[in-house]
Amino acid sequence: MRALATLAAFARLPTFPAYATPADKVGWYALRVLCLGVLLFLLLPILVIMPLSFSSSSFLSYPMPGWSMQWYDNLFSSDEWGRATRNSFIVAPLATLLATVLGTLAAVGLARVQFFGKGALMSLLIAPMVVPIVVVGVSTYLFFAKIGLADTYLGLILVHAALGAPFVLTTVLATLQNFNNNLVRASQSLGANQTQTFFRITLPIIAPGVISGALFAFATSFDEVVVTLFIAGPTQVTLPRQMFTGIRENITPTIAAVATLLIIFTTTLMLGLEWLRGRRR
Repeated sequence: MRALATLAAFARLPTFPAYATPADKVGWYALRVLCLGVLLFLLLPILVIMPLSFSSSSFLSYPMPGWSMQWYDNLFSSDEWGRATRNSFIVAPLATLLATVLGTLAAVGLARVQFFGKGALMSLLIAPMVVPIVVVGVSTYLFFAKIGLADTYLGLILVHAALGAPFVLTTVLATLQNFNNNLVRASQSLGANQTQTFFRITLPIIAPGVISGALFAFATSFDEVVVTLFIAGPTQVTLPRQMFTGIRENITPTIAAVATLLIIFTTTLMLGLEWLRGRRR
């Protein structure tokens, strides 16, 4: 979505200053052409897969022999795809809720208190964002297998929440940079306790950052496949894992139908995120 917004921005005609030389103008256009080429290179693989979901062929290939909705019908009538979709919409919202609560509380605590080792703690909290996801999957499986959380919904929700919480933490921390702490002092001076102050003063102000972080956490959980391969059992198969299995065993345009719906869903999330960012600014 951001790539589309960038394309729209590049499409606007520039207004050059009076001192701009012909070389400056040529350089400006050359840079824009290069950037547009890179953006198109990134977008075309996404756009190419969408028409294939309407192909009448049983294979993912161009040119398409005809148009058909059979793969969407196969998607909505399949028990496997239905179970995977249901699991995704169970795990992702619960993981998002847990990640949002933990990430928001951690961000508020880190923003208010200065202590020795704060930087090290911050690095530890955002580690799931930078540690290779395969390492996270293997280590989580070895730990969860010993305590009985492997092959369970609870284990899957916990690890997805751990992956999404750093996005909430960093987003809310960025929002709190411009927070006026005098509002908190004024609220407490009028008799409100810390809990009342948080829900009536702090949370409404930082709400755009919290919601933005929650959207990132939801997208992270909904699209995650590597950790799910290690943690989830046969009954906890999510939509991305089902797609991975389908690609390995039997590639059909049903995969393209699922991918198209996920693209539309993710684009809608990103549009909501951009709208929230605009309101926060």
